[in-house]
Amino acid sequence: MSPTRYGIGLEGLGPLPGFMAHGEEAVVPVAAPTGDMVWLVRDYELGRLVLTDRRFSRAEAVKPHVPKFNDAQPVPDSMMSMDGAEHARLRRVVTGAFTGRRMAALAPSIERMADERLDRMVEAGPPADLVEELALPLPRAVLCSLLGVPAQDGDRFRDLVEVLFDITASTPKEKSRRRVELVDYMAGLLERKRERPEDDLLTAMIRVHDQGEMSMAELVTMGLTLLMAGYETTVGQIGLSAFALLSDPDAYEELRGRPEALPGAVEEFLRLTPATPVSFTRVAVEPVPLDGVTIAAGEAVVVSLLHGNRDGKVFAEPEHLVPEGRDAVHLTFGHGVHRCLGAPLAKLQVQIVLERLLRRFPALRLAAGQPEPVVWKDGLLTRGLSRLLVEW
Repeated sequence: MSPTRYGIGLEGLGPLPGFMAHGEEAVVPVAAPTGDMVWLVRDYELGRLVLTDRRFSRAEAVKPHVPKFNDAQPVPDSMMSMDGAEHARLRRVVTGAFTGRRMAALAPSIERMADERLDRMVEAGPPADLVEELALPLPRAVLCSLLGVPAQDGDRFRDLVEVLFDITASTPKEKSRRRVELVDYMAGLLERKRERPEDDLLTAMIRVHDQGEMSMAELVTMGLTLLMAGYETTVGQIGLSAFALLSDPDAYEELRGRPEALPGAVEEFLRLTPATPVSFTRVAVEPVPLDGVTIAAGEAVVVSLLHGNRDGKVFAEPEHLVPEGRDAVHLTFGHGVHRCLGAPLAKLQVQIVLERLLRRFPALRLAAGQPEPVVWKDGLLTRGLSRLLVEW
């Protein structure tokens, strides 16, 4: 696949917040959706520095009265809101669930789930909505299976989580009410798991709690963190990757004939069209010079993962897909100690979905003659599609 033939420019990424197109500087002050001023870092190397330098704190970012990027932030007792030893302590609890060996063991069941969804789609016939038929239900089923959440609770969980990730349509009061509902649900589920242990991640976490390595509040939050963080982003990434692939019929046909190139292509889809365009906020704990400006103590910084992934100083021909591989690692899953723990699971699901589509649907294409075959989500913390109509 020629790197000069298949490109995805910023204009092909759907609606982006206005601040994402703010000039060419590497570090710029922007007005966040909350109205607060935050520093936006759009350079790959500077972004990696912000994501790893201890002078930029996640724990400070969730405290009251500091600038907030949006109102969909993790709670303070989430490992995503901790620094140093406290973060490492909680991360160790679940790291083993996402190893390469664990992903290899999970792959057959994920493949089976994907095939079952696609079988239903074929039986119903075209056109079909890939979001509703595949991108939404697959990550939900995978996470429910991994953690031990009853499958029948999936729809309730989806409704609650979508409100929390919505940064414009739902009010802080509504978010607060839904958070309470989720906490109550998880606490009740953990209690049932304690009475009837099973072979799942929540049961394993209960054992860690019983050994005194995490509090009950941390246990509940960890369960919700794994369920929520791995859901909305993976839903978005599957839809975005499928849309990017289907947007170039020649690329679709070429990848069908080169299945060995798919893993590299998946990495490029993740780089070019990330579901999460910006990092979580960090707050400077002391003055930090960055590219000619000084971030003062108490000021907030976010990294544009989308811009870092397209930094021409790091990625040659940055808008072009190069399945043969890149020397640099993209920032879609973050960088450093806070790099997304579930990255291997998300990547595995995207690869399985695209492999199934390429193998089972030689003539898969965007649906013609349908009103709004592609509809973008609006107002969410993560990027994604709410509709992707296809035919075959």
